[in-house]
Formats: sequence, C-alpha cells, structure tokens
Amino acid sequence: MKNDNNRFPPGWDEARVRSVIDFYESQSEDEAFAEDEAVFSGEQHTLMEVPAELVPVIRELIAKHERHEDGDPR
Repeated sequence: MKNDNNRFPPGWDEARVRSVIDFYESQSEDEAFAEDEAVFSGEQHTLMEVPAELVPVIRELIAKHERHEDGDPR
C-alpha cells in the first residue's frame, strides 16, 4: 500500500500542483521568455558556476546571511 503523506512537499497538495502546472502550460512563449529574463536580469541575485564540492559551504554561507537578515545573530 502506498503512503500518500509523502506524495507532496509540506504545504503542497494536488490542487496546488495542478494550479502550477496549469499556469505554466497556459503561458505563451513570450510570457515564459519574459519571466526567465526577469529572473536573470535582477540585481539582487546572480548565477555562477562553482565546483560541486563547494556547494555545501556556499549553502551554509547563504543560510547564515539569511539568518543575519532576519535579526538572528548566529
């Protein structure tokens, strides 16, 4: 017997998944392109290639940064 409790991430259900699928399937190519462009043209984030072995260290730095922004001194 299958356990449906692990079927979706916390806070998600089938209706939410279907809603996201419907949104992206109904997007025109121009709308999808504009969305992609907006993500990559923002000044608050950047994409970069890093060695895979550094990913855990970078994730920890990001977590510390986010905690600091939330007022957590750790």
